[in-house]
Amino acid sequence: MTGTSRLLRSGCPMPSIGLGTFGSDRYDEKTVAEAVREGIRLGYRLIDCAAVYGNEASIGPILADAIRDSVPRSELFVVSKIWNDRHKPADVLLSLAQTLKDLQLDYLDLFLIHWPFRNVHPRGAPPDFHDPSAKPYDHDDYMETWHQMERLQQAGLVRQIGTSNVTIPKLERLIRDCRIMPAVNEMELHPTFQQPALFDFCLKHGIQPVGYSPLGSPSRPERDRTAEDVVDMEQTAIRRIGVERGWHPAQVCLKWAVQRGQIPIPFSVKPAQLAANLAVLDSAPLSEYDMAEIAKVDCDCRLIKGQVFLWNGAHDWRDLWDLDGTITGRS
Repeated sequence: MTGTSRLLRSGCPMPSIGLGTFGSDRYDEKTVAEAVREGIRLGYRLIDCAAVYGNEASIGPILADAIRDSVPRSELFVVSKIWNDRHKPADVLLSLAQTLKDLQLDYLDLFLIHWPFRNVHPRGAPPDFHDPSAKPYDHDDYMETWHQMERLQQAGLVRQIGTSNVTIPKLERLIRDCRIMPAVNEMELHPTFQQPALFDFCLKHGIQPVGYSPLGSPSRPERDRTAEDVVDMEQTAIRRIGVERGWHPAQVCLKWAVQRGQIPIPFSVKPAQLAANLAVLDSAPLSEYDMAEIAKVDCDCRLIKGQVFLWNGAHDWRDLWDLDGTITGRS
């Protein structure tokens, strides 16, 4: 870590905390874009976007204004992701071209494969929508997409490439077959879902973990809510630390994330929350005791289960996550 950044395997710095933009289930494009404007004003430099969020065309003018008026392009770190329906080789460059046009940029700092499946759940589709052509993970398909991502990096259209929502078995095969290693892996990470094995695997291989839903995703879509879910910010250790420090529980979650070594990307549209989230970078470290107590909060509570990507014959959402150490459905 250098100052308020972490160095990726290439030596490129990535800000230690970012601003997520997945709010399309609750907020319109303009509201999310204005949150990005306020976030940049407050000091955020990492903006995590995705084509499927449906708001990149509204965020683009905000980025253009910032670059023109106050923030050099080199100080911004902009991420986007290719959606499941654009994985075919002929579509990868077209997807990036549309994202660059929408975001009004000449290049991305980081481009991710959003999910490791070509199974499509269109933005705004009902939870029971099912892609009739959905199938289990296909490594040849994934590598076909990854090799196109490598070409984009080699062409200078993206500075780094990475993965998202993958498992250790999938990463092992990618590492075996890739020409360019992933710079980051974006994954669900919060105190009640710490994914220690995947987290440590990434660090061992020089892959920076980026954590989405770092607060336990209190605004996640209804389709991702189940009766078994637990609430991170209501955990006793989180609340105790917050009371002792005069912090909101959200700040405790974010301080833990940064101090542990992942890059959290919380989402908010409220200026006071945006400022409070960013302020954790300048706050005093948590004690070893506090970090150990938060480690005990982990109860393997996955919130973003991905069940909308299941295929005919799958048992349930667990089939997406290779829980027994093998890729489900792999021949």
